[in-house]
Amino acid sequence: MDQKALFLKLWEKETPTTRKVLSRIPEGSDYRPDPKSRPARDIAWLIVREQQVLVDGLERGRLEWEDRPAPATMKEILDVHDAVSSDLNARLQAIEPARWERPVPFVFQGQEVMSAPGYESAWGFFLDIIHHRGQITTYLRAMGSTVPSIYGPSADES
Repeated sequence: MDQKALFLKLWEKETPTTRKVLSRIPEGSDYRPDPKSRPARDIAWLIVREQQVLVDGLERGRLEWEDRPAPATMKEILDVHDAVSSDLNARLQAIEPARWERPVPFVFQGQEVMSAPGYESAWGFFLDIIHHRGQITTYLRAMGSTVPSIYGPSADES
């Protein structure tokens, strides 16, 4: 299995789980475990933005991060997630295999931060999304919500 096929297989498997975790963030909660921590809603938006920037960037051959404020509600974040997720898999499938091998610069505030082959950038974004998804799960019970099953049953769903 090549890099693209493996990535797509895992991306398609993990995306519904990420959606499930995001859906557990209570509406109106600004919980954060420490003043230095981001609120869960902002982390959820970061995940959605990472998905968008990765796919857009692989298509264009240049990943450009632009900070955008989170929508005011979790419903809006989930609506954006659902709207973009429906075609992200197809768009990733359509990216030519050579794009995955060529360097794809990562640009923030007009400055190139790094350049790596497309597959390295894809894996980096993907692992960061999973990291932030896990971060949100540590917030859920403190926010009065429940933790969904991810790789097996959770204590809340047993």
